[in-house]
Amino acid sequence: MDTERLLDAMTPEAYEKLTYAVETGRWPDGTKLSKEQRDSCMQAVMLYQSKHNVEAQHMTVAAGGEISFKSKSELKRQFQMSENDIVKVKLSDQ
Repeated sequence: MDTERLLDAMTPEAYEKLTYAVETGRWPDGTKLSKEQRDSCMQAVMLYQSKHNVEAQHMTVAAGGEISFKSKSELKRQFQMSENDIVKVKLSDQ
């Protein structure tokens, strides 16, 4: 299968399963990947990201195939919580 046909056939669900496999070294059912399988999965994930990843996170392949890096300060701004994001819980004495 050529690259374009692979990318056209890959669903977001398949991408998530491949990403899980690359990150953990196992398929979602727990079966361990061989080195060749992991390498192939990683290539497929990077190809998918190069076509679909319009909002790349730190160290990913952005749409168009460009590798995207975010600085520490950019990541802090992205994940910084505001006062409104914090849920305050009062614990009752038991």
